Amino acid sequence: MKQPVRIANCSGFYGDRLSAAKEMVTDGPIDFLTGDWLAELTMLILARTQAKRPGGGYARSFVQQMEQVMGTCLDRSIKVVTNAGGLDPAGCAEAVAEVAAKFGLNPTIAYVNGDNLLPRLDELVAAGVDLAHFETGEPVGDTSRFITANAYLGCWGIVDALNRGADIVITGRVTDAAVVCGPAAWHHQWTRDNWDALAGAVVAGHVVECGAQATGGNYSFFTEVPGMTRVGFPWVEVAADGSCVIGKHDGTGGEVSIGTVTSQLLYEIGGPSYLGPDVSARFDTIQLEQIARDRVRISGTKGEPPPSTLKVAMNEVGGFRNDMAIALTGLDIEAKAELVEAAFWEACPYNPEDFASVTTRVIRTDKVDPASNEEAIALWRITLKDPDERKVGRAVANAVTEIALATIPGLFGVSGGPSGGSAYGVYRPALVPAELVPQHVVILRGEQTVIDSVAPQATVHVVGRAGPSAIAPSGPAQRMPLGRLFGARSGDKGGNANLGVFARSDEAWAWLDAFLTTDKLCELLPETAALTVDRYRLPSIRSLNFVIHDLLQEGVAASTRQDSQAKSLGEWLRSRIVDIPTALLV
Repeated sequence: MKQPVRIANCSGFYGDRLSAAKEMVTDGPIDFLTGDWLAELTMLILARTQAKRPGGGYARSFVQQMEQVMGTCLDRSIKVVTNAGGLDPAGCAEAVAEVAAKFGLNPTIAYVNGDNLLPRLDELVAAGVDLAHFETGEPVGDTSRFITANAYLGCWGIVDALNRGADIVITGRVTDAAVVCGPAAWHHQWTRDNWDALAGAVVAGHVVECGAQATGGNYSFFTEVPGMTRVGFPWVEVAADGSCVIGKHDGTGGEVSIGTVTSQLLYEIGGPSYLGPDVSARFDTIQLEQIARDRVRISGTKGEPPPSTLKVAMNEVGGFRNDMAIALTGLDIEAKAELVEAAFWEACPYNPEDFASVTTRVIRTDKVDPASNEEAIALWRITLKDPDERKVGRAVANAVTEIALATIPGLFGVSGGPSGGSAYGVYRPALVPAELVPQHVVILRGEQTVIDSVAPQATVHVVGRAGPSAIAPSGPAQRMPLGRLFGARSGDKGGNANLGVFARSDEAWAWLDAFLTTDKLCELLPETAALTVDRYRLPSIRSLNFVIHDLLQEGVAASTRQDSQAKSLGEWLRSRIVDIPTALLV
């Protein structure tokens, strides 16, 4: 049985800390360097970049990082696995090869593609593949409107590249966890039906995929964490049975605790079964243990065979939008908002019904008896959308300018410019049979192999762990913010949002489980009341997860919410004041 393999993360998104790769390579021992560059929104961004600049379809920051660390990685036998290839893994591989040549290095570079279905959409539809929106069931319609369409591939193309001697493996759209699962499966020589080990590696990958979010970043109890001005990035040691230890290099900021790991486990998930192309990992079987300072062991994760389909992330240009905001200051906020809106439409050359979409809201950030000018300000915000760029352009922006001196006292503009609108994208998830999307593994300037994306068939039924048996305390209660005791983590899932909430003791979990029903959540967060909300229990990690459907409308790029990625949803919930049993406060 081989020793655990240590896999480090150096990126949680496209634009993350540029020095993280060097820090992870030089500040402590690692076997693999990985990173995640591909949020759902990133694919849209890369498509726009590629349209303007051919060859711009990959994460150029990864290439910069390779300039910093490639030599050291080769000297220390550290392999690199990344999804920074985006829409152009081959182009990214060529760019990395140029870096190698510049420094006189000769790594074996491989890339994995096959995920890009955009050229194949008509062929798939003609073959009878149902690419309907898997949330709404809306038919795919005219495929020419899409600018990206990428299937989420699994880890076995990465494994094949490593088997063929690759030092650097660059992929397109794979699952976020695949860049960890691939190295672990290769190192331990797992088979494709080793469900529990694969599930453990998927959980490990999910924890470290967002970089510093596992080491104190975006953590509800951040005031308890040391060194938050410069948080270290995480690594994970994956053992032969799929169990793992999450850690970080000694001497770096932040912490790895059951709290930080639980928070990241809850990030952007749905139900207890975390579906993927290689395995469905059961998050309701996970067990956590703090084994040392900045070391958390994850064990017990069970796996089930994955679905026979792959998720496809598709993006289309939705049209054009203009977001404008006007400050409402001091007294009579509602009356001021009413006048501004009426005056805007009087000045606008269009009527509300002329636009594909009009969203207005008053955002009450003002305070009573404000001690500063900023505390006196609320916002009137309007978002206009239409397929015709001219409608949301200069004319509507001029309508805001026109009312500046002719309506409410204290008016000034907060956002929106004289030229007006910009393009936005619409995200659309679909499913495609796995057998139609093989993975193509290419050794740069060498051989190419094809890896089947179909997982073995099996009947495996997993029962979730019961969790703590503590009884919820009763008796006297105190009114206080929910977040004084409970943590949360929230994020986007296409047009949906997820909101995970966790307790830090068994008794607190018992109370939370009984208290925070779906109805109570909708009461505390009134914006969710008219929406469909799913509630999932994860007792083994003392957590609840809520999926709020359609909160983000057509996805991050199209959302008219101020927080279009639902990053702050959990912290809003934590700020709500409720009656908490005094016994929990001891």
